[in-house]
Amino acid sequence: MDVLGSKQESGWRNKRGEASLSDVHRSIDISQSGSRWRRLAAFAGPGYLVAVGYMDPGNWATSLAGGSKFGYALLAVALLSNLMAIVLQSLCARLAIASGRDLAQACRDAFPKWVSIPLWALAEIAIIATDIAEVIGTAIGLNLIFGIPLELGVLITALDVFIILYLQKMGFRWVEAFIITLLGVIAVCFAIQIFLADPQWGGVIRGFFPTTEIVTNPEMLYLALGILGATVMPHNLYLHSGIVQTRNYGHTLPEKKEALTYATIDSTVALCFALLINASILILAAAAFNSTGRTEVAELGEAHSLLAPLLGLAIAPTLFGIALLCCGLNSTVTATLAGQIVMEGFLKMKLQPWIRRLITRAIAIIPAAFVTIWYGDAGTAELLILTQVVLSLQLSFAVFPLVMFTASKAKMGELVAPIWLSGIAWLIAVVIAGLNVKLLVDFVSG
Repeated sequence: MDVLGSKQESGWRNKRGEASLSDVHRSIDISQSGSRWRRLAAFAGPGYLVAVGYMDPGNWATSLAGGSKFGYALLAVALLSNLMAIVLQSLCARLAIASGRDLAQACRDAFPKWVSIPLWALAEIAIIATDIAEVIGTAIGLNLIFGIPLELGVLITALDVFIILYLQKMGFRWVEAFIITLLGVIAVCFAIQIFLADPQWGGVIRGFFPTTEIVTNPEMLYLALGILGATVMPHNLYLHSGIVQTRNYGHTLPEKKEALTYATIDSTVALCFALLINASILILAAAAFNSTGRTEVAELGEAHSLLAPLLGLAIAPTLFGIALLCCGLNSTVTATLAGQIVMEGFLKMKLQPWIRRLITRAIAIIPAAFVTIWYGDAGTAELLILTQVVLSLQLSFAVFPLVMFTASKAKMGELVAPIWLSGIAWLIAVVIAGLNVKLLVDFVSG
């Protein structure tokens, strides 16, 4: 290791260990002799895996509820959340490329065990909350398209492990191709539905400008935090800092700087695409439901059944179901990878992907199956929104360490975040923490 690298390593309590996802670590070559566009294309992929987490089934529930109840007003929250996500995900790429660590490894190497172990537990809770949303969303998608009962659909979701195993054996580029293809299907489905809904575009534009009511109205704040929790997700921070390292970008400072530039472009473009999808869900709910007086639509099944009569075309609910199923399948892949990164990074514990997947999915299936059997569609809708608020509450425990590490010259070396970027990141971290405190106060006070 060179002198610069040695100085950088001295900023950590523990030495860097084996990389997470070691079977795909630096497995994708970046040709230095190719054109700039070819190198940029070689970096394209991780951002879209991250973007999946910003449009998972839990996001659908909060966006549907927000759009049907408050019209276009919460579009400002979707935009603000996306801008926060762009900043935080760029920091994830910076941490990975500068230190060679994902966020889980960085927490393990920077903090004593009495800090890192609780952080690991909180990260696992966030992944389980994410998985519950995916179980419910995929089960509803199967029900809407094929008529499979929700209870059976919840159990069928355990089989998705075979999709992941097959893709991982073929190579990480195939995983990315699978994700991007399904994202394309989702985009087409929503483009058609938005065209059919014919929203008030003046209201849409005004919706992207925030109002004080978002903070002063407890019900609106609850949904806003749900959207925030569904957009900026804790497991995505761990995921991105791990999968960026699938690229073999070299070890010199110029190569790392170029890698950081391309990785940031990749995640920013992908997250702008995610904003389009998230905004589409909210706009569809506002145009189809709020404008017709149906202000309490939060259940995915109910939204599906109402789309055909409201939009006047039988294909509308089918497109809704297909997009939802694609979201569930996509989120399954990324949650599995995030789970591996968290467990390997914090605990240095390696499990076969299928074992890790079955354990996580079994934990998620139990509450999902119970709520589905006993409370039906209404219960699953409430559980979906609750999982997103849980994710929001967990978020600070991933965001603060990330901002702390990337602002440290001792840990990041020459790739330390600029002061202006660290300042914005700290502001985001404080805003997220403050909103969560407000949510808890409102919850306790009834």
